[in-house]
Amino acid sequence: MDHLDQATGTATLCQRLAQRGSSFAAISPGSRSAPLALALASNPSFHSVSVIDERMAGFIALGASKHSGAPELVVTTSGTAAANLAPAVHEAHEARVPLIALTADRPPELRHVGEGQTIDQVRLFGSAAHYLELDHGGTAAE
Repeated sequence: MDHLDQATGTATLCQRLAQRGSSFAAISPGSRSAPLALALASNPSFHSVSVIDERMAGFIALGASKHSGAPELVVTTSGTAAANLAPAVHEAHEARVPLIALTADRPPELRHVGEGQTIDQVRLFGSAAHYLELDHGGTAAE
């Protein structure tokens, strides 16, 4: 995917999330999630904050969702960074609070071959996450 396609895709994702009521994003920066982080930070529909610790970012987004009643966002890079969101995702699920976790992932062919940060993220949050259709093939875990 080239930079233009990536920019268009992330801008479209941000627009669709805003249309669903999201307006806040807690972002734990990482190289794989950088395009999405930049798109959210530059989008006037979102108030974005940078949070270095992923677990803290998850709970900040959870608090924002509880406050607004809308599905707010937490964004991380891949692997164990995404795994650190599990406590907030499970708490949101049990409390029936909308929370959208957007995590980067490495290509599936890099799993189990010694590459770093390549844990299997497909069912990372178990039954606490549901996939959200965003039209035209895009999905997000909610």
